[in-house]
Amino acid sequence: MECIFCKIVSKEVNSTIVHETDHIVVIKDINPQAPTHLLIIPRSHCPTLLDCDDRGLLGEMLEVAKEVAKKVGVDRSGFRVVVNTNDEGGQTVYHLHMHLLAGRPLSGRMG
Repeated sequence: MECIFCKIVSKEVNSTIVHETDHIVVIKDINPQAPTHLLIIPRSHCPTLLDCDDRGLLGEMLEVAKEVAKKVGVDRSGFRVVVNTNDEGGQTVYHLHMHLLAGRPLSGRMG
């Protein structure tokens, strides 16, 4: 198993776990891009969003994002959820995951 996120969810590699469900692990990003930067990682390996056909899992990832935002206290001030996909989309680890970013005003408003 070469995937770092697979090693994290199986606890072969230490990380700061913020939240866990049967299907998802949420950790603090080791290279944060905002004061709050969490990664929402499915336990099952799927390389990219394009490879995931499990609508239930994708929905659960968003539900977990809401729960964790409330848990860490950024639900009222606001947060961003990002899924980078493939190289040009900024993906560096090929295991589907969401970034939850909060704690400062974000530029580049999209709507």
